[in-house]
Amino acid sequence: MTYTQALDFIHSTCWKGSRPGLERTIDLTARLGNPQNSLKFIHIAGTNGKGSTSAMLAAILQKAGYRVGLYTSPFILRFNERMRIDGQDIPDGELAEITEFVKPHAEAMADTPTEFELITAIALVYFARHNCDYVVFEVGMGGRLDSTNIIPPETVAASVITGIAMDHTAFLGDTPEKIAAEKAGIIKAGVPVVFGGNHAPIGEVHPDPVAIATAKSCARVIREKAAEVGAPYTETDHSKLANIRADLFGADFDFGERKDLHISLAGLYQPYNTATVLTVIDLLRERGLTIPEEAIREGLASVKWPARFEVLSKDPLIIADGGHNPEGIDAAIESVKTYFKDEKILLLTGVMADKDYDRMVARMGEVASRAFCVRPANDRALDPAKYAESFRAIGIPAEGYATVAEGVRAAAETAKREGRALLCLGSLYMYGEVRAAVLGEVEA
Repeated sequence: MTYTQALDFIHSTCWKGSRPGLERTIDLTARLGNPQNSLKFIHIAGTNGKGSTSAMLAAILQKAGYRVGLYTSPFILRFNERMRIDGQDIPDGELAEITEFVKPHAEAMADTPTEFELITAIALVYFARHNCDYVVFEVGMGGRLDSTNIIPPETVAASVITGIAMDHTAFLGDTPEKIAAEKAGIIKAGVPVVFGGNHAPIGEVHPDPVAIATAKSCARVIREKAAEVGAPYTETDHSKLANIRADLFGADFDFGERKDLHISLAGLYQPYNTATVLTVIDLLRERGLTIPEEAIREGLASVKWPARFEVLSKDPLIIADGGHNPEGIDAAIESVKTYFKDEKILLLTGVMADKDYDRMVARMGEVASRAFCVRPANDRALDPAKYAESFRAIGIPAEGYATVAEGVRAAAETAKREGRALLCLGSLYMYGEVRAAVLGEVEA
């Protein structure tokens, strides 16, 4: 099997769809020899912040001398990004080899796996073959019935829930508390759990009492689940964050007794994600892991994670952020308000039709002078013309574009002409096209 044949097999229509449940993954991994049983995991769920949190944890553990697997989704530029060891994507040849090994087992199942379940099994085989010391294992959707949740309690060093927001409501529930209960499904007896939900406003903008109350009610759901199964429960103490000095290229800050920490990740929300990472690291140290302070600082400083308030171009200034639900949009807009004050910016944006895009548009309208609406590369994408209507309804000039490249070209030309910053905000599914188009425009 070649690399291309492997991807064709993984993406073939017979695996399509999202069918929550653990039975298929349990069946498939049993046929593969239960590779998960030989590994140790840090299991990470949450609506937003999972990717950045996972990347920081993996980097710190790697700097501490461990062999670290990292499983994330979706991929940003190339499929292989979804499974990494010590910061390196799975090689094309090995992906093809493992997929060929998994293929007959998946095809032999009476109830065949979904695409995500198939990919999860491939990743587990990969990590087990390379004897990873720890695998930072990001949940795909929810938690309780997500295919990553087949890992037994004795293999889990810590469970992490980064935060709760309204997303995937058709599968996870129509209230934050119901979604919290689904994500709390990763909590296991005796395994410490950290909840990083933000109970305080990000940045210096006015606090949202509803958001704070929601975070507290979600924390109660998670805390009660932890007590029910006998899992030690910890909440990230964001009040320990101090002296945050952030710009478009990273942040310096204090967290408790740790002074002058540095991260290269932009976005005001990243120090908050880092606070959760440090809380998890301290728990792991208490449980016997050797993680020197030097490894913590070096790991945090080394992390690069695309599409999280990432500067793609300095002239004109073009930033990409993968905020794709109301909470993600809120975080990006707070960053815009802090970095650009009262200056209006241009927006290039595309979202899925099943998102609460009217609320997202209202929030984006607070900082936008004009919107360029595009269609992400996904069957669920919202029609850009309809999306543009939502902006015009609140008084923001907007146009829909047939392709991402056309939208980027028009937006970049306007950014150059008006001397404004351009924020490319929305689905991660459009990041690759946006990045390619931006770099093409800038180089041209």
